[in-house]
Amino acid sequence: MIVWSYMNQPSQAEIDRQTAIQDSIALVSDQAKQAAIAEQNNTAQAIQTQAATISDSARIVQNTGVYGAFAIAASGTAETYTLENSNVKIEFSNKGGNIVSAHLKDYKSSALVDGEDVGYTPLYFMNDKRNRFNYKLNTPNIPSRMINTEELYFTPTQSGNSISFKAMTSDGGYIEQSYTLAADGYNVDYDLNLVGMNQHLDTGRKSVTLEWDNYLNRLEKNNKFEQTYSTVYFRDNKDEDVDYCRCVSDSEEDLSEDKVDWVANVNQFFNTSLISTDTPFAGAKFETKMIDQESESTTALKLIKSEIEMPYDQTGNQSITMKMYVGPNKFENLKEYGIELEEIIPYGTSIFGSINRWFIRPFFGFLSGFIGSKGIVILVLIFLIKMALYPLMYKMLSSQAKMGALKPEIAKLTEKYKDEPQKKQMETMKIYQQYSVSPFGGCMPMIAQMPIWYAMFRFFPASIEFRQEPFLWAKDLSSYDVFFQHGMDIPFLGDHISLFTLLWAATTLIYTYYNTKHMDMSANPAMKYVQYFMPVMFLGFFNSYASGLTTYMFFSNLINILQTVITKKFVFDDEKILAELKTRKAKPKKKNSFAERLQEQMRQAQAAQEQQAKNKGKKK
Repeated sequence: MIVWSYMNQPSQAEIDRQTAIQDSIALVSDQAKQAAIAEQNNTAQAIQTQAATISDSARIVQNTGVYGAFAIAASGTAETYTLENSNVKIEFSNKGGNIVSAHLKDYKSSALVDGEDVGYTPLYFMNDKRNRFNYKLNTPNIPSRMINTEELYFTPTQSGNSISFKAMTSDGGYIEQSYTLAADGYNVDYDLNLVGMNQHLDTGRKSVTLEWDNYLNRLEKNNKFEQTYSTVYFRDNKDEDVDYCRCVSDSEEDLSEDKVDWVANVNQFFNTSLISTDTPFAGAKFETKMIDQESESTTALKLIKSEIEMPYDQTGNQSITMKMYVGPNKFENLKEYGIELEEIIPYGTSIFGSINRWFIRPFFGFLSGFIGSKGIVILVLIFLIKMALYPLMYKMLSSQAKMGALKPEIAKLTEKYKDEPQKKQMETMKIYQQYSVSPFGGCMPMIAQMPIWYAMFRFFPASIEFRQEPFLWAKDLSSYDVFFQHGMDIPFLGDHISLFTLLWAATTLIYTYYNTKHMDMSANPAMKYVQYFMPVMFLGFFNSYASGLTTYMFFSNLINILQTVITKKFVFDDEKILAELKTRKAKPKKKNSFAERLQEQMRQAQAAQEQQAKNKGKKK
């Protein structure tokens, strides 16, 4: 048996052949199993597809009762799309077909995060999830009679730096919003196209209402100051007047009966503007709401609510062409539109705004072309202004020197009439008239400088050129400088100490002392202390103001002190001044109607005082 089994065992070739047969049988078996599984999967997928189709059909049927012809656009998935150039990156959502975020590449945000200074971060705005950009469509064919585009899913079509969003109707009509971003800069061409809408919009209305709710978010470190400078601006088409809602409280403006050229939601240094091009907006209503800044969790400054009426001629097919500006409040950028959009920069009104716009701003820009540091430009600007105003300063110092020379004469009157203040004032005015000295000569030059000073007060916090520009210890000339952070929120002072503000107050006190130590204030002793109290009182106000202004005020005081000391020490000679006064006294005097009226008023006041004293004596 052993020999027989050995002699009849299969050869290696037969073994390989049998192995191949078994492998083939196994392969066929696996393929059969996979085919069965695939058939089951296809059947399940087909069932799912059929169920989805049934579900979509049911959803469309259900939406038809709510959205009418727009039911097909009432469901979808929200997705974002991007337009971008070297300056700005703008994101859009197909749900609503509008902007949901703007990233300005050339700028940074310095806003505190949960009350902490985290330094500079990328600057985004228009990105609050509570924002709305919604067209209300009055539709007569559905129970609610109202369609909101913010609820519709638009179909996007993008080509290069242009994108359009369409919300289709069941009969082939559509609402389209198209955007084209400029190759550079911050301009966006924006069109609203209404096609085949004659059966879907209420023929009784001549406009389509845009609801624009915009939460202006924090972008600067000094959020309370930024809140004050943030609001909505607009231009009335009839009068071509630029106006705005109140900045420091809740406010409303109703222009429903007026046409409007443009609307701008404005932060301190940035804005989003909607501009009509061919036809002005048919009307508008605006509302601003302050948001409590004490809450560390809030990121918003104000809520701007606008209702803008888009003109609609009821033809069913209409294109409304507009522009958007999404960028910084730079004067040159805004002025290019030729519609006074640059007026949103709060340089001030009347003569003060004119000084800023047409003198200080261009002159500062000219100096900045040669000097890199904005702080050094401020110093040069101060020096040039002080040199230009030195003739006024000279007249003021000259008047003070003359009054100082007459101080011994005034002292004699003070002693002589110490119990008769009215008589003393009258005699003092006679002496001034005899020596041809005006007591107002020292203050009139200062009053003449007030327009420039007030213009500077508005210029520094409004100019984006100072934003995040460092100088000495100040990190940002558009915000306050921090010398010491004490951490306590002290009323009228805040949680920090500004060194430039302290230096301004100190130099103001020194200048006041040096400038008035020769002046006679016996007639009104309280003024001697009030003039020292004022700089201390204003410490709280300027402590949180733009450090560009406090820098200007501090160095301006230094130059005032230098001019005063040098002029009084090296230009004026007390003996020559006294000799000149004596010469003037000897000359015949021209009648001065103002001085005569003033003396007459003093005489009448003294007579009234004497009569009152006599009456009291009689009663006793």
